[in-house]
Amino acid sequence: MSVLRWSDPQPATPKRVLVAGAVAAGKSTLARLLAAHWELPYAELDALYHGPQWQPRPTFLDDVVALAAQDEWVSEWQYTVARPLLAERADLLAFLDLPRWLATARVMRRTLWRVVRRTELWSGLREPPLRTIVSDPDHIIRWAIRTHHEHAPRVQALAEQRPDLPIIWLSSRREVQAWTRSLAATPPGTLDGEA
Repeated sequence: MSVLRWSDPQPATPKRVLVAGAVAAGKSTLARLLAAHWELPYAELDALYHGPQWQPRPTFLDDVVALAAQDEWVSEWQYTVARPLLAERADLLAFLDLPRWLATARVMRRTLWRVVRRTELWSGLREPPLRTIVSDPDHIIRWAIRTHHEHAPRVQALAEQRPDLPIIWLSSRREVQAWTRSLAATPPGTLDGEA
């Protein structure tokens, strides 16, 4: 099993990177940062998945297959049908294993902000009114709380299936910040500690 702490040396500069974690753990933010650092294209999986009226886009699976086949990319590791396709080709996975209270606070703050600002997400979608948290069992806040515990076992299973895949396990905001600072100190295209 190749589970690494943020401070462990990484074996090589990755070309296909996944970022895993709970809802609102910061997957997309970290994925964009890693893409910029390693000069890799970023593909937002939510944008590929969500079609009008929150329905999955009919081309989602084809889009994921095409993404996985590319030589370079950074994306989130989510959606049951997409995970194995992306994991098979990834050469690094960063796992944001942040505390439930933090992810819950973040999803609540983010959802409230999006509702108040009427932020357009994907395919013209917007967050539903806040009152739907009571009536919709799959409201994003309820979903985040209910599914938070599922991510660590999934990443552990991947580590057993792909012992060759380096997995950076980040368990706190401090570790995420330390890792991203250490990356900023390492020029792209070099192995860690090689600069």
